Amino acid sequence: MNFTAIMAIYKFEMARFFRTLMQSFLSPVLSTSLYFVVFGAAIGSRIDEVEGVSYGAFIVPGLIMLSVMTQAISNASFGIYFPKFIGTIYELLSAPVNFLEIVCGYVGAAATKALFIGLVILVTAHFFVDLEIQHPLAMLAFLVLTCLSFALLGFILGIWAGNFEQLQLVPLMIVTPLVFLGGSFYSISMLPPVWQTVTLFNPVVYLISGFRWSFYGMADVPIGLSLLAIGGFTLACLAVIWWIFRTGWRIRN
Repeated sequence: MNFTAIMAIYKFEMARFFRTLMQSFLSPVLSTSLYFVVFGAAIGSRIDEVEGVSYGAFIVPGLIMLSVMTQAISNASFGIYFPKFIGTIYELLSAPVNFLEIVCGYVGAAATKALFIGLVILVTAHFFVDLEIQHPLAMLAFLVLTCLSFALLGFILGIWAGNFEQLQLVPLMIVTPLVFLGGSFYSISMLPPVWQTVTLFNPVVYLISGFRWSFYGMADVPIGLSLLAIGGFTLACLAVIWWIFRTGWRIRN
């Protein structure tokens, strides 16, 4: 394993992040505050508690998941797409590094950025509601796994994308709706039985449910299924990336 190559890619990607640190810091703070104003004040005034947890505190895990997923995808997809766009990807492919080292560099940087955003939102939420984290290690594990898995997905999307518009297609048209419909701002037990069954086909439900369990000890689905879902998704993304580099799909042509 060429750790020098990994760190070179990682530092290059993180340097781009630090150049826009204020934007990266202020954006999640402002968006989180806006969500609390809209959902916490407007809807929260009509819904006092959800399963014994105040509504403002209940939506915090969903807010973190929404930002972490979209940020991990966007950072990873742009990170690998831009070298393709300007043609420097061939210099990277001709360098003495293998695909695993390339993936570790780009995905590691994107996951780090998303993790930073998630922690910023968590700190911001403390100014609005009283938070209780019953299982802090499990919370951190779910957060890190989510950052890594969706950064892997973003890496795949960056290779697949043919233009800048396609980079935003999946985060805006697929991931964000799935998060909103995945119990991020409500418990699926509040839905009619038919829609509860339909919602269980949404993979994001298992991530949000497990993450919320780490805060309040309650979940819409068993915690074992949540771990199985995030683990299976990560392995599936790794398998796709291995196939991409093995075949050269969308990289060498």
